[in-house]
Amino acid sequence: MSESKSKTIPLNVRLKPSESTAHPLATNYTNVGVAQGIAYVDFGLIEPALLGAIAKTTKEGQAAPKGLEGHLVTRVAMGVDVLARLHQQIQQVLVSLREARQGKK
Repeated sequence: MSESKSKTIPLNVRLKPSESTAHPLATNYTNVGVAQGIAYVDFGLIEPALLGAIAKTTKEGQAAPKGLEGHLVTRVAMGVDVLARLHQQIQQVLVSLREARQGKK
């Protein structure tokens, strides 16, 4: 009996930008939710000045707000398998950055 093993094959992929994706969008907030086997990754923007003001008030001993509003920049839906590959890619990037930073010391 032969068993089918999942194998990752590296390919060079070039994504061509469309009109709406030609320029990068700035985000400083993410949230991931999963429903019915689909992962939804929300990318948002919370005004940096607002974040700074909240940090300042909490340092001064005042209570942080119970919530705040930001802007949804985009939502990406993907299968959980794609989310797992994204996780692997992010881990590789973070390890490379850590190694580069340690190499400079």
